[in-house]
Amino acid sequence: MTDADPGLFGPESVTWQLHSDPVMWIAGVRALYLQALHPRAVRGVTQNSDFRRDAWGRLMRTASFVGTTTYGTTEAAERAGARVRKIHRMLTATDPDTGERYGVDEPALLLWVHCAEIDSYLQVSHRSGLRLTGAEADRYVAEHRQSARLVGLDPDVVPADRAEMAEYFEKVRPDLAAGAEAREVDDFLLRPPTHPLLVPAREVLWRRVAHLAYASLPPYAHELYGRPAPAPATVTRQLRLAGLLLRRIPARVRWQLPPKHIPRAMARLGPDARPAPYKLGR
Repeated sequence: MTDADPGLFGPESVTWQLHSDPVMWIAGVRALYLQALHPRAVRGVTQNSDFRRDAWGRLMRTASFVGTTTYGTTEAAERAGARVRKIHRMLTATDPDTGERYGVDEPALLLWVHCAEIDSYLQVSHRSGLRLTGAEADRYVAEHRQSARLVGLDPDVVPADRAEMAEYFEKVRPDLAAGAEAREVDDFLLRPPTHPLLVPAREVLWRRVAHLAYASLPPYAHELYGRPAPAPATVTRQLRLAGLLLRRIPARVRWQLPPKHIPRAMARLGPDARPAPYKLGR
C-alpha cells in the first residue's frame, strides 16, 4: 500500500467492498422506486428535467457520483459534492395543489433521497447473499454521513446506524404517496424507451431487473404503488440467484467499464486496495 490519498472511505471501509458488488445496479433501481414515493422530492426531478428522455443519463451520473466519492481521491469527491450542491441551489419545484415553490435542496428532501439510497444498497446487497455482519451494516450507514455531507446535509442529522435508519423511515412514512410523478417513474422503469432493435433485450433483461428491484421494496411501498410483489422469502431467493449469476462475471471485466473508478483506485493505492467480498463478514 502506498501513501497515496485513499479518499473519503478507503480500502478498509465497508463502503469500499460493498460498492464494488454488481448487485448495486439492482439496488440503484430500488432506490429510484423508493425515492419517487416522496411527492416533494420526486417533483424536484420531474419538474427540472425531461426524466423520460434523460433517465439513463441521470442514472449514469448518479453511478459516477457514487463511484467518484467511493474510490476517487478526497479532492475529486469534494469537487463532485460541490457540483451537486451548486446544481441543487439553482433548482426549485412547485406544489401543484398549493402553488408553493420550494428549493430541491431542502434538508428534508436531501435526507429522504440519501436514506432511500443507502437503505437500498444495504438491503439488496445483504439479501443477495453478500456476507455482512450486523456491525458492518451499522458501520456502512455511519460511513455515509460523509456522502450526506457532500450533498449539503449536516452529518449530525443523518442516521448513524440501522436502528436510527428504521426510526427515520417510520417517521417519514406519513409523508409518502404514489402520486402522478411516482407513477411516471414506475412506468418508465418498467418500459424505458429504447431503440427498436434493443426492445427484445429490454424485455428479457431490463424488465427482470426492474421487477426484482420493485419486489425488494418494503411492503408499505408495494401498498402505495398498488402492485403486488412475491413473498419476501421468494424475493430473497431471487436476489440470491441474481447475485450468484452477476458475481460470476469476472471483476476484471466488470471494472473495465468506463469510467473505471476501481482500476484507477488500485493503480493509485496498490493491489492490496482491490475490493473483495471475502473482506466482509469476517
